[in-house]
Amino acid sequence: MKGLRVPITIFAVLFVIVIAPFAIGVIYIINEGQQVVITQFGKPVGRPVTSAGLHFKKPLIQEAHYFEKRLLDWDGDPNQIPTKDKKYIWVDTTARWKIIDALKFLQSVGNEMNAQGRIDDIINSATRDVVTSHLLVEAVRDSNRILEAEVEGEDMIVTDEALERIEVGRDQLEGVILEKAKVLAPQYGIDIVDVRIKRISYVEDVRNKVYDRMIAERKRAAEKYRSEGQGKSAEIEGKVAKELKAITSEAYREAQILTGKADAEAINIYAGAYSQNPDFYSFMKTLETYKDTIDKKTTVILTTDSDYYKYLKSLEDLK
Repeated sequence: MKGLRVPITIFAVLFVIVIAPFAIGVIYIINEGQQVVITQFGKPVGRPVTSAGLHFKKPLIQEAHYFEKRLLDWDGDPNQIPTKDKKYIWVDTTARWKIIDALKFLQSVGNEMNAQGRIDDIINSATRDVVTSHLLVEAVRDSNRILEAEVEGEDMIVTDEALERIEVGRDQLEGVILEKAKVLAPQYGIDIVDVRIKRISYVEDVRNKVYDRMIAERKRAAEKYRSEGQGKSAEIEGKVAKELKAITSEAYREAQILTGKADAEAINIYAGAYSQNPDFYSFMKTLETYKDTIDKKTTVILTTDSDYYKYLKSLEDLK
C-alpha cells in the first residue's frame, strides 16, 4: 500500500501545480501569431497581450479572447457599378487585412465574422466611389502600350498611339481604393494591407458594344503597324535595289575593262602574226570568211577576177 501512495501523491502534486491552474483558468497560452484581450465580467482589462508563451489571469472572473496577428484574407461578392461614362460592369475584389488593435477590434466588431461584414462595407464603398469617378477604359486597361519588342542590334519600342490613351490605369485605381479603405478601417482596430481587383465583367447589354470597340481599336493598331512595316519594307527594298545596281554597274565596268584588255591583247597577237607572215595571215582570214559566209544553202555569184575567189582559183591552178 505504501508503494501506491507515492505515485498518488506525485500525481496529486502535479495536478495541483500543472493541471489545476489550466482547469480553473489561471493559466492561458498564447501561440505565435496570436494576441489576447482579457475581460473581467465582460469588460476589457488592460492592454492586449501579444507575446507568445504562458500567461496568468484571475480564475473564473476573467476570460481570454484570442485574435490573429497574421494577415487574413477577405473575398467580396461581385458588385454591379456604373463607370463615369455610364457603362455598367461587375467588379469582383479581394483584399488582405490584419488586426492592429485587438482591444478596439473586440469593442467594435467582436470577432472575425463581424469584421468581414465591416470590410465588405468599407471596400465596396471605396470601390464604388473610385469606379464611378473613372472611365471604363481606365478600369480595364493598365497602360497605353501593347507591344514592346527588341530587335537584334536595335531597340524598338512601339507605343499604343492607335488606341485610346488613358491617364489612370487599373493598377492606379486599386491604389486609390486601398487609400480610401485605409481611412475607414482603423476605427475597427484593423488595417487593410492590400486590395486587388480580381475580375471585371461587362453587363450583357454593354458587352457586345465593348467587344466591337476593342476589335476596332485592335484593327486600327494593326493597320498602323502594318503601314509601318510596309514603309520599312519599302526602305529595305530600296536599299537592296540601290546596292544591287551599284554591284551590277561595278561588275559591268570590270567586264568592259577585261574585254578591252582582251581585245587589245588579241589585236597585238594578230598584228604580230600579220607582221611575221602577211600572206599566211591573209589566207587564214579568208578561210574564216569562207566559213562564216558560205554553207550548204548559200549560193554565191562571183566574177572570176574577184579577190574573194583568188584562193579557190589557186586550187584550180594546182590541179
